[in-house]
Amino acid sequence: MEEAHWRTVELTINGFTYPARYTEENIKELFVPFLRRLTALRKRAGRRIIAFVAAPPAVGKSTLVAFLEKFSRECEELHPIQAIGLDGFHYHSDYLKNHTVERDGKPVLMQSVKGCPETFDVRHFTEKLRELKRSDTLWPVYDRKQHDVREDALRVTGDIILIEGNWLLLEDAPWKAARELADATLFLRADAKNLKERLIGRKMKGGATRESATAFYEAIDGPNVERVLRDSVAAEETWTMLADGSFQKYGGARDDRQGVRADGIGRRLG
Repeated sequence: MEEAHWRTVELTINGFTYPARYTEENIKELFVPFLRRLTALRKRAGRRIIAFVAAPPAVGKSTLVAFLEKFSRECEELHPIQAIGLDGFHYHSDYLKNHTVERDGKPVLMQSVKGCPETFDVRHFTEKLRELKRSDTLWPVYDRKQHDVREDALRVTGDIILIEGNWLLLEDAPWKAARELADATLFLRADAKNLKERLIGRKMKGGATRESATAFYEAIDGPNVERVLRDSVAAEETWTMLADGSFQKYGGARDDRQGVRADGIGRRLG
């Protein structure tokens, strides 16, 4: 097999700078065709286009959409996109500390399961999408320094808007109205075992011990990964993230050999 050639870039996301690396093959065969389709869709529609990019935690969706935004602005044949996120629609911390959600038949504080779909204000998100369909708008962002939402923090003015989030394709009823406002959808899938190590490693980089990071995964991140993979509806296009962080179009011949899960989202995408 020919060795992959990687491109590394520095991206600024929510005030933090992250290194990102993608294969030249992915850029040429997945990213560019996807952006061309959005460009063509915008031209045919003659209006603003909204595209959803959904994925489990740790697949790198925030970094990917930031790269796609940067790339689209540097390529003359593409219409520039603007990348934004779902995380600004978390309920505020005060709300999470004073409201509960049911887990295993018992009420638990939303704060203790922050990040699950019930801790997002889906109605507010849907209203913002409808507003975005009509005009430019101000968008909330999640401040990772304050660990809370900042309302009206970002002005959205692009003609092609790429929105990333875990729950954008969730089949549950509250998310259906939002999903119906998307003009295009992309799902990023991965082996849950690979995501476990990435998520535990992420916590440990933040100062957690291996034991506490694993406990957090079992309580919060793991169930969220499984729920996204199991309960997301089919997207128009799906990419599989492999163990090395590269992507391939779902259904490719290497899926089984790379140990990518064949249940959950795979059944829905058939």
